[in-house]
Amino acid sequence: MKQHLIVLDLDGTLLTDKQQISEKTKATLIKAKEAGHQVMIATGRPFRASQLYYNELMLNTPIVNFNGALIHHPKNEAWKTVHSPIDLSVVYDVVDSVDKYQYENLIAEVMDDVFIHVENETMMDIFKMGDPRVTIGNLRGNLHEDPTSLLIHAEEANVPIIRDHLESVHAELIEHRRWGAPFHIVEIVRKGLNKAVGISLVAKDLNIPRERIIAFGDEDNDLEMIDYAGIGVAMSNGIDDLKNIANEITLSNNEDGIAKVLIERLKL
Repeated sequence: MKQHLIVLDLDGTLLTDKQQISEKTKATLIKAKEAGHQVMIATGRPFRASQLYYNELMLNTPIVNFNGALIHHPKNEAWKTVHSPIDLSVVYDVVDSVDKYQYENLIAEVMDDVFIHVENETMMDIFKMGDPRVTIGNLRGNLHEDPTSLLIHAEEANVPIIRDHLESVHAELIEHRRWGAPFHIVEIVRKGLNKAVGISLVAKDLNIPRERIIAFGDEDNDLEMIDYAGIGVAMSNGIDDLKNIANEITLSNNEDGIAKVLIERLKL
């Protein structure tokens, strides 16, 4: 069988609700690699929070982090890293404009440095993975370079209100996505960035055509990726908007949905 590129979102897709890769899914992915297929991760997470799973699957491919704002190869320094941060002035404008809305916190990430607007133990727990350098305090006073991403943490009911505001005021300069439960967070990256942008670069580098890309996702930051892939697969636990555009819907992240598709599609 011709070589395929298998693209994996992490949370709600590759990872179970216990933040683990099941033994069956791991064994199937390793079998796919042994059969000559390529496996890669495309996630909204920074690399420090996805490296554990990259290593667990023994990958040797580029990875898409921050929903396409960072595309790099952890094991090949010669591979040209693509980092596309948000202009700092845009971030300041967004921070100023959302002040009138109710939000819990603001978090900016510059690669693996984390800037947290208001000290909060829950936020520290979320972002401490990979032992980043953390700065706490007013973003305007502490953030002095273009961030890779900006996160707005808000009560669930306020997330749509904030997203509507971002769409009406800042749509020409930023992209925004929401995290799935339990974290009610709006993630902002530079305009024109998404996972599909990163995947297309990697697929071109690997010389794998679009029709032989199998991508798995569950949330709205996977929409472009699932639409772009020749075979876009939505998890059964995914959002309806994703299921509506997917080529296929598989079992949930807790039921080895990835393994089921790969075993059938790639005759593993």
